Amino acid sequence: MKVLLVHAHPEPRSFCAALKDRAVATLERLGHAVTVSDLYAMRFDPVAKAADFAQRRDPDYLNYALEQRHAFETGTLAPDVAAELDELRAADLLILVFPLWWFSVPAILKGWIDRVFLSGPLYGGRRFYDRGGLSGKRATCLITTGSRAHMLEAGGIHGPLEGMLRHLLQGTLGYVGFRVLPPFVAWHVPYVDEAARRGFLEALDRYLEGLDRLEPLPMPSLDEFDAEMRPLAKPRR
Repeated sequence: MKVLLVHAHPEPRSFCAALKDRAVATLERLGHAVTVSDLYAMRFDPVAKAADFAQRRDPDYLNYALEQRHAFETGTLAPDVAAELDELRAADLLILVFPLWWFSVPAILKGWIDRVFLSGPLYGGRRFYDRGGLSGKRATCLITTGSRAHMLEAGGIHGPLEGMLRHLLQGTLGYVGFRVLPPFVAWHVPYVDEAARRGFLEALDRYLEGLDRLEPLPMPSLDEFDAEMRPLAKPRR
């Protein structure tokens, strides 16, 4: 496979960075080609703005999604966006590596999504979920958190992690067509000992070795909805 790994942690000695490095080593050992976008090291600009478009469709009013389409069609995307989009579209597997901050992703990763997940080539009209521009590809997340596992389970104080990250897993990755795999999580990281951290890295090896056996998370299918996105009537038994 071609793998794009997008890393979003400001500290290069963090355990999140250790997950990134271990993932690269393991995937390359398995024969995959890995490209890394280390957003903080790249000083990636996360701010969606008018200056992203050298040749505006409408110079008087910024509709960011429509300008994305126009820039893609005319080859006038900002160079940093164009480079990341090329890597994203070439990849068979996208891996996002990040710490869980405020029940979400770091701002730099959200900004990467805002600028790189282009309206037009990735989604638009009825081209989303299983008809999205990245359908047939897979995506997953490697996450570090200070929470204990039981806090992010059904019945836990925060509720299930996958529900907390629905905006990312379904509303972003699933929306553009990815088959989204269950995320890998290293729990309670700031407070565990080195033995536990080694255990997480070994578990990551097993997770990556078993990617083909993981069942993707359930996502909507447009086949189940009409032209106005109302659910189709289910046949009576």
